[in-house]
Amino acid sequence: MPTRMIVLLAASAAMAACAAQNPPPKQVDASNPTVTYKYHSDDELIEVNQRAETYCRQYNFTSRPDTFSTNSDGTKSVVFECVPTASTTATPIQNSDLIYTYRTDQELVNASRSAQAYCASTGNNQVIASIVNNNDGSRTVTFQCRP
Repeated sequence: MPTRMIVLLAASAAMAACAAQNPPPKQVDASNPTVTYKYHSDDELIEVNQRAETYCRQYNFTSRPDTFSTNSDGTKSVVFECVPTASTTATPIQNSDLIYTYRTDQELVNASRSAQAYCASTGNNQVIASIVNNNDGSRTVTFQCRP
């Protein structure tokens, strides 16, 4: 019996020593859900921005454009990250046309998101009216709020 007891004590001490050397698990990385879309034109970018918002809503989040890139086949891609919803306030506008000038895809997404927020605050849906190329290389997008 004493030999068996010594073996048990030795085994217990060895297990305790191993346990003391291994720290408890810890989180080293976490990320919010993301969704990636390919697009060809500004009209498609506005559409994927709206789709990303719908996708992120299933997690009770809002979408935020994270990365824009150009693919080898000539298409473009944008990665949207789903992030906790922040309250936004839209600037009141006298008419229902929302006009923005932009040069980059990021600026177009920002304009679309601003128009979405404004239209939603008035109980309406956002509709794209037109995109025009300007002489200085910029473009102008016009959104409208419609019931």
